[in-house]
Amino acid sequence: MGDSFCEQLTEDSTFLKHDPRLDTEVVDKLILQLNRIYPQILTDKEATKFRNLDVPTSVRLGELLTHLQGKGEEACREFYRALHLHVEEVYYSLPTRLHLRDSLDPLKLPQVIKQRHALNDRGPLFFMGCFTFVVGMAFFYYYSEAKVTGGSRALGMAALGLKRKAQEVLIWYTEESLIK
Repeated sequence: MGDSFCEQLTEDSTFLKHDPRLDTEVVDKLILQLNRIYPQILTDKEATKFRNLDVPTSVRLGELLTHLQGKGEEACREFYRALHLHVEEVYYSLPTRLHLRDSLDPLKLPQVIKQRHALNDRGPLFFMGCFTFVVGMAFFYYYSEAKVTGGSRALGMAALGLKRKAQEVLIWYTEESLIK
């Protein structure tokens, strides 16, 4: 896992204290699990202190987490085990678990930050100017084609790489201008 369980518990503490799924009943189950199965981690006296219902659940949980971090690596690991056993959905939504899952998932591609790409920074007036120039050149070519020799033949040659409908139109136009 890389990080020690104590470091992970430090990172997850804020999340655990504020998660509404960890209500009084669940916190009591975690405390009893640690007390009954691992009395060296949580003695009867400590378990009674952390099960005091006069203290809000988030405060009791925060004190428990601080106590477990003071006890060492084994205590933190057993807390994670108890959390996994009793509240699996909370365990899998822990920030350290999500980070670990995202970093180990081979199917997940690295997130690519989508940026807005601009071809140029000249704005819409530049585009309108270029478009107007192209339209002007098209009109000039269209009306002066009869005066330019070989213009219709160029259109016929240009039709070679086009789709069938466009090719028929260009060839028809070329034949019509040759007849004149």
